[in-house]
Amino acid sequence: MNNFDIFNGDADGLCGITQLRLARPRQSTPITGVKRDNLLLNDAMLPDNSQLTVVDISLHSNVRGLTQALSQGCVVEWFDHHHSGVIPEHRNLTAHIDTDPTVCSSLVINKLLKNRFRHWAIVAAFGDNLSESAHALAATSDMPQKTLETLKDLGVCINYNSYGTSIEDLHYHPETLYHMMQAFDEPINLVAETKLLPELKGNYEADLIAARGATIDAINEYVAVVTLPSTAWARRINGLYANELSNRFPERAHAILIEQVSGFAVSIRAPKSNPLNAHQVALKFETGGGRHAAAGIQHLTADRINNLVNELMRHYCPR
Repeated sequence: MNNFDIFNGDADGLCGITQLRLARPRQSTPITGVKRDNLLLNDAMLPDNSQLTVVDISLHSNVRGLTQALSQGCVVEWFDHHHSGVIPEHRNLTAHIDTDPTVCSSLVINKLLKNRFRHWAIVAAFGDNLSESAHALAATSDMPQKTLETLKDLGVCINYNSYGTSIEDLHYHPETLYHMMQAFDEPINLVAETKLLPELKGNYEADLIAARGATIDAINEYVAVVTLPSTAWARRINGLYANELSNRFPERAHAILIEQVSGFAVSIRAPKSNPLNAHQVALKFETGGGRHAAAGIQHLTADRINNLVNELMRHYCPR
């Protein structure tokens, strides 16, 4: 049987598949990409009767690919926390999906594995800006504070590496990280034995300084919009900058717009104080999707920016 690991190239996808492969070693072909490449299963050409492990990919966005895979006799195990839509009932599909805003895909997997590789799940939770969940899981293990801070940096930096329009925007191909991370039962050993963290952290900090120079258009105290230029640094940092703004202004929803040909890519963050329905905002637009706390729109034309602002205000301004 052909085995395929299909996963988001961000911290959650990578840490999730790392946990699974450490617990269940298997020769698999990875299928991954940049964070915004959320149609991985739809776009995959798979042999009949393959075994698929899908991590941190929206079922709702990939239902066409899932239907095709099941019709080919593939066996699919799915781990996710994004909006799923209706989950098909099929004997060859096992879905582990939890859309609670305090949960990421790696936490779903950690629960299934009974904390066996919990430190990788902590890295993922920090990467997904779920600091409270990360700290709660860390409290179940005897971890020095310095180690916890290092795992936070690792999660943020692996997640930073996933943002971009294309692989060329990234510092590391997610497939490279897939192989690198599986060599370590403990993420702290990855930090100790490779140059990954200092390399990514230096680039992350430089990009963040550039983003902080952008003008923040505060529509009101509950909604803010930032526009960044069409540059590699902006494409890399937009999601992490959105997280920083959410942490600094927890009562406010944020939209980060990245200029692209004939429009914008958009990162959306619900207020930290009310981390719900960001995906519902994004789903109002053709290329939108995501989860409660964070979502995105692949392409938004300039004439629809006001529609986006209105949706944000409708969801997050008190009435």
